[in-house]
Amino acid sequence: MFLRKSKNIIKTSVVAIAGAIFAFSAVILFGEVSSVRAASEDTVLNNVFIGDVDVSGMTEAEAKEAVKDYVDELSKGTTVLVGDIGTLEVDNTDFGLQWTNEDAAAEALSYGKCGNLLSRYKDLKDAENEGVHLELGISIDKSTTAQIFSKNEASLETLPVESTLKRENGKFVVVEGKNGVNIDVEASVAAIESFFDAGWSQDNNEITLVCKTVEPEITTEDLEKVQDLLGGYSTNFSSSSASRATNVANGASKINGTVLMPGEQFSVYDTVSPFSEENGYELAGTYVNGAVEESFGGGICQVSSTLYNAVLYSELQVDARFNHSMIVSYVSPSRDAAIAGTYKDMKFTNNTEAPIYIEGYTSGGVIYFNIYGQETRDESHSVEYESETLSTTECAEQFTADSSVAFGTISRTESGHTGYTACLWKIVYENGVEVSRDKINSSTYKMTPNKYVVGTKTKNKEAASALKSAISSGNREKIEKVISKYANADSDDDDDDSKDTKDTKDKKNKDEDSSSTNTTTDTTTDTTTDTTTDTTTDTTTDTTEATVQ
Repeated sequence: MFLRKSKNIIKTSVVAIAGAIFAFSAVILFGEVSSVRAASEDTVLNNVFIGDVDVSGMTEAEAKEAVKDYVDELSKGTTVLVGDIGTLEVDNTDFGLQWTNEDAAAEALSYGKCGNLLSRYKDLKDAENEGVHLELGISIDKSTTAQIFSKNEASLETLPVESTLKRENGKFVVVEGKNGVNIDVEASVAAIESFFDAGWSQDNNEITLVCKTVEPEITTEDLEKVQDLLGGYSTNFSSSSASRATNVANGASKINGTVLMPGEQFSVYDTVSPFSEENGYELAGTYVNGAVEESFGGGICQVSSTLYNAVLYSELQVDARFNHSMIVSYVSPSRDAAIAGTYKDMKFTNNTEAPIYIEGYTSGGVIYFNIYGQETRDESHSVEYESETLSTTECAEQFTADSSVAFGTISRTESGHTGYTACLWKIVYENGVEVSRDKINSSTYKMTPNKYVVGTKTKNKEAASALKSAISSGNREKIEKVISKYANADSDDDDDDSKDTKDTKDKKNKDEDSSSTNTTTDTTTDTTTDTTTDTTTDTTTDTTEATVQ
């Protein structure tokens, strides 16, 4: 009984002591927490940070101001962007930095002041011993950041170098290309945003960009397919002026070496223009509104026409071709391809499965074009083209009066051009047997008249009036009759006193007129241009060299 009573006494004492200790601790804890709370109700506890910003003892407003100052200071610095081929130092203002979680100031202020007594005490001790670091959210302006890359491509990116093809000593040489480097803008912007969001310091201001390799579009394997001559053509310009010959050679050189990938279109105009002295052209004759005029690039149509025929024999896809306004001599009707501004161009597309290579050059007054690629046509297959003249309009005559030229003198000032309508036939042979014949184009060439000046200078008003009337009719026979009738018009006024003498002179003049009056003086000069002045026969066979492989 006594023993049981003793145990109860001991138990009660232990409980009492424990309670006393707990009460004492609670009083102390409550007093400490209450003391801190009372002292910092409106300020942040010590050792509390927003990001790297110490906001200890600050009010919420002061904490916000401190963080904003930090972000502003951060914007004054620079960051180095590191790419695969180079680096770029950028002002941080270019990123458009912004503080995104301003509610962190309120969170800092409330730290250690919420929850039960024990949790508040724990927050307090954590702050004292380890410090409290709240997240600082910083964002960038993605749009302005992306513009950094577009404005500084040369520093961070490099274009791929395409494989190239050259023809040396009758053989093809392939030069291998190189890969390029591009910035993955979307991924790099995300990397920059993560960098600033995770925290930034002047000691660590480098950001590694996300780059990607860009391979050449034209590969060595592609170009190695170019081995076969698909088609070729040549035309003669040996009678051209030196300036026109220069233009023909210059135009051929600008096309020479062109590589056209499958599906790619070629434009003669885009390749050989602008027609200027700076681009290697000289003044030579060209067609302008039905007349021949000097302009830079005269002769380029022969370049285009020669290439057009090489394209035909290669059986590539012709997209645009225009005939000249007047006939030319270096190819048969409907085999020409005019170039005039941007509204007349010769275009074609590589419709094969392999690249093609265009070789163009001049030698001995002849221009050559050869087109190489990968031959897929059967050996039994061949093509020929036949020009057919459908109609011919001979040159008319146009007469103009000139009162400063002696009466009855007829001088040709401009040679005309015979007019034609024509078409071109494509003839396909298999094993030497014709299997198809298709019309591939039609052409109309204007007739232009031979132009003459007729002298009407005379003292005899009647003669001058009669001749002018005949000239206005445009009829050569009428003009020559008037000239014959008034051949001695001026001499009638010189010697009225001696009729016998006058009659004698009239007879003599009349005899001379019968043999000389109708003689026409040709004052035109030989102009070698994109045309020859006259074609008198129907031409159905083109004798210019053509090569078909």
